[in-house]
Amino acid sequence: MESVKNLNKWANAHTSYPIDILRIALGIFLIVKGISFITNRQYLHEILSHAGSFGGEMLMIHYIAAAHMMGGLMIAFGLLTRWSIVAQLPILIGAVAVNFMGDFNTQNFILASVTLILCVFFLFFGSGKHSADYYFKMQQ
Repeated sequence: MESVKNLNKWANAHTSYPIDILRIALGIFLIVKGISFITNRQYLHEILSHAGSFGGEMLMIHYIAAAHMMGGLMIAFGLLTRWSIVAQLPILIGAVAVNFMGDFNTQNFILASVTLILCVFFLFFGSGKHSADYYFKMQQ
């Protein structure tokens, strides 16, 4: 727990606007991806069909869309950022892995990989100084 506090102190001392803009852009990207999965369920069904039929496909579709939209909103505002990213990690690891099952789509692989790298970065870095987490922490 002490190492997380030290990481937070370091991140808050070395924060800058470009990193906050990157966090907000990541959140907006995840929201847009969640909305696109809802509006185009056939696309998500095609992606998940490469993983094989294991029964929980409709449950996964609903989890992915809801986690992307709610998690993206929370990441954009910087509210419980680390918890929101933890909810995104299984989806993003699956998005990277699904490219190796069936047809390899370079664009999807790069997009999923960059998003996964950004999420891992913000998992360690935190939400930064210009976020709801920092605001609520300073109110105490």
